[in-house]
Amino acid sequence: MRGQDDGKRLDAAELGTQLGERATLVQFSSAFCAPCRATRRILGEVAGMVPGVTHVEIDAEAHLGLVRRLDILRTPTVLVLDADGRIVRRATGRPRKADVIAALGEAV
Repeated sequence: MRGQDDGKRLDAAELGTQLGERATLVQFSSAFCAPCRATRRILGEVAGMVPGVTHVEIDAEAHLGLVRRLDILRTPTVLVLDADGRIVRRATGRPRKADVIAALGEAV
């Protein structure tokens, strides 16, 4: 998981659901993306293990405005948001569970 996003933030309206109490894992996916399925499973497991963390999956093709604003170039892309919706980490490709947990440490 790499760097920050210059203070960009997302809110519940953009996500289509409430932010997690402590952090939110946002996954941008596309319909025919095999690594997206594995990423969904990994992020779901982490969100289930860590209290106050929510996992949200967004269909990149259905949210092109958001994809452009956030410079999402491929799927899966994972954003880690803090409790205020500020992007603290971003990664592309299938993440390792340990990396996701470590990135959450920065958000909470």
